[in-house]
Amino acid sequence: MRVGSDRIFHLVLGCFVGTYVLLIVSMLVADASFTSGGDLWAAIQSPEIRAATILSLVSASLTALLSVWFAVPIGYVMAHSRFRGRALLDAILDIPIVLPPMVIGLSLLILFASPIGQAIESVIPVTYHRPSIVIAQFAVACAFAVRTMIVTFQQINPRHERVAQTLGCRRSQAFWHVVLPQARRGMVSAFLLAWARALGEFGPILVFSGATRMKTEVLPTTVFLELSIGQIEAAVAVSLLMVAAAVLVLLLGRAFGMAGLPR
Repeated sequence: MRVGSDRIFHLVLGCFVGTYVLLIVSMLVADASFTSGGDLWAAIQSPEIRAATILSLVSASLTALLSVWFAVPIGYVMAHSRFRGRALLDAILDIPIVLPPMVIGLSLLILFASPIGQAIESVIPVTYHRPSIVIAQFAVACAFAVRTMIVTFQQINPRHERVAQTLGCRRSQAFWHVVLPQARRGMVSAFLLAWARALGEFGPILVFSGATRMKTEVLPTTVFLELSIGQIEAAVAVSLLMVAAAVLVLLLGRAFGMAGLPR
């Protein structure tokens, strides 16, 4: 009876896994079969799409670097510090993950219409300019990097840091020379996750940056623009470019054993 129950259990698990995997594979196959090599080549040759591709890669890379730069200290504090209001702070850090993307874009738009935002705008144009793309991507992607670094620092044995302090290291020295080297894999994971999330960001960019061709157009907004003028083949071709970039990031992560959240 026990063996039979296990078989049914494994069969049910396999059905759930297979159904979801089939859905993902079916979507990718549908995209690939809908367009042709000619459509993909035409998309690559388009000056607008090439400009959007370059802007997407550059902005996503800057966003990922900036996200890791912030995620390391925030993750360290959240993993190793206990203070009043920590639970509230932890919840605030997760808001960009659960908040609708359009709301984030609208909030950024309102923020830069405030006196503080206007003061920044008087120095450097942000709204509907290229800096707004990085800010919109960062507002969302950094939350994923922070969550990754929190898990990373929680998995590092705190005894190593305490031993370094007993041997005469200040806490800052123990962090730089003991803790941070052990967090390298998590930092790469945070970078890859933030980069992939930034590359696919659409809602906040559309609201806060607009979709002006050859100026603030990135690949997700290219898909939107192509669909809006009925160029479905071009939209699918651009989508396949984004899928290829996402798969490349996943393969790099798997190659270094760092994809997803740290193990």
